[in-house]
Amino acid sequence: MELEELYRDIILDHNRTPRNKRQLDDADIANHQKNPVCGDEINIQIVLDGDQIDVAFFFGQGCSISQASASILTDVLKGKTLDQARAIAAGFHELMNGSEPNNIDDLGDLVALQGVAHYPVRIKCAVLACDTLDEGVIDWLNKHQI
Repeated sequence: MELEELYRDIILDHNRTPRNKRQLDDADIANHQKNPVCGDEINIQIVLDGDQIDVAFFFGQGCSISQASASILTDVLKGKTLDQARAIAAGFHELMNGSEPNNIDDLGDLVALQGVAHYPVRIKCAVLACDTLDEGVIDWLNKHQI
């Protein structure tokens, strides 16, 4: 199986059977963003244990790229600190801009989405979950003055 085919299978699997797709009532961090161009919507919710992410969930609707990206991201985030989570989001943006980030190993299965970088109109779909995460973490840090 070629690498491109494996990546496609990972994306399709996360779209068909999303991980961590549910809504929490008591998240420490909760943020929502919408892509007005295509209508994708993502809500990211995080429960913290100290400064580590205990659980991360998402809910929303959209194309297979946005939903798979959110599913993969929530898997990757478990056990990470907020700083690590922000670094993962930044690294994924680098990947979507055609660069290989220094922290590529930390991205986990998010690298399966690297082919999206060849389709500029779809990049916003892929980064929506990371943007939602990053904005939510920044808001939380500002509120807690950390």
